[in-house]
Amino acid sequence: MSWHEAYKAKVTDARSALERTISSGDRVMLNANCGQPQTLAEALAELAPDLRDVEVVQLLALGKADYARSDLAGHLRLNALFIGPGVREAVNAGAADYTPVFLSEIPALFDDALPLDCALVQVSLPDEHGFCSFGVSVDIIKPAAERAKTVLAEVNAQMPRTLGDCFIHVSKLTYVVEVDRPLIELPREPFTPVHERIGKHVAELIEDGSTLQLGIGAIPDAVLSQLKDKRHLGIHTEMFADGVMELFEAGVVTNEKKTLHRGKIVSSFVMGSRRLYDFIDNNPVVEMHPSHYVNDPFVVAQNDNMVSVNSAISIDLTGQVNADSMGTRFFSGIGGQVDFVRGARRAKNGKAIIALPSSAKGGEVSRIVPVLAPGAGVVTSRGDVDFVATEYGVARLHGRSIRERARALVNIAHPKARDELERFARENNYWKGRE
Repeated sequence: MSWHEAYKAKVTDARSALERTISSGDRVMLNANCGQPQTLAEALAELAPDLRDVEVVQLLALGKADYARSDLAGHLRLNALFIGPGVREAVNAGAADYTPVFLSEIPALFDDALPLDCALVQVSLPDEHGFCSFGVSVDIIKPAAERAKTVLAEVNAQMPRTLGDCFIHVSKLTYVVEVDRPLIELPREPFTPVHERIGKHVAELIEDGSTLQLGIGAIPDAVLSQLKDKRHLGIHTEMFADGVMELFEAGVVTNEKKTLHRGKIVSSFVMGSRRLYDFIDNNPVVEMHPSHYVNDPFVVAQNDNMVSVNSAISIDLTGQVNADSMGTRFFSGIGGQVDFVRGARRAKNGKAIIALPSSAKGGEVSRIVPVLAPGAGVVTSRGDVDFVATEYGVARLHGRSIRERARALVNIAHPKARDELERFARENNYWKGRE
């Protein structure tokens, strides 16, 4: 039987595919980010009342998350490996779970703590050889599909065919659900003058020929906006958005000075506009790989002049970085921050930067704090932290004493918070006297 015939035999509707493969008590991996298979996710929520105790494992939930509704308790329960806006309320209400884990280490869980019965994926149309691409989201879903007992594929005519280590053959698919619907897009978050000043400080640390990792949001966009005068930048990042595409089109990102995958933008998923998805479609400049490769600190460190830029919720005067929770309320996740902080710091001439506004609520709440709030998660430890940037400047913490760290962080805190921070530092002997 040819792959064409085998493929046609597997085509069915979403409800039928789920009914034939998912049973009560199963653990199901659901493709995430902008690659969430929306038709399969919707059908799963509809089928839920007929199931019991099904665990749905997912990275960042961006699409409609009816499968995490509270009224489905006892039928479906989400286990979020990174908390998205659509499931944050459920996690903090105790109706869904959160598993903190480094992004680079998630695929190994599928062989141990999280064996999978089924993977629900979204892929491109098959090519002439019968291979479908995971497109905008390769990350942890490719290794999940390789380990799951069954694979249900939403084959979307609008999914770009990306290149790299990002393919699955139709022979590996249990059932196919054909769709032609727009992918999830992530609109840009406008950045403020505060973000712009942070971007300028971070840009000053980035030299021509550097290889970059940036996330998504106002601060990464602000940083990218300040890099138009740089030359021969490279990209090795867990994800990228429209700003990287625009710097490539402007000739700033060339990848020509990279020491690993020279000439290539290396990533594991993308989130952005339809224009970005068209840019990566069949584009040999872009190589997509699973997260256990892209985020491996030992791989990251092979990029000379590696610069990682990540954000945080708060940081204390000793350098502990909280990036996943607001006190006991979980907000996001560990993700790839530590992977890239450790990889960048070990790279030749590498730099790891944590960038955040100095305050929230118009300067009334400092994000540089004496101590982290009870329950706040330390994502990047005192021993890992390197540079910290706010709109007031940059503090280099790596290799510095607690006294030096506290003084450096007070200097880049919001002016309204500096007296209180200094008073705490003196009272707790971080520094003494008139120094």
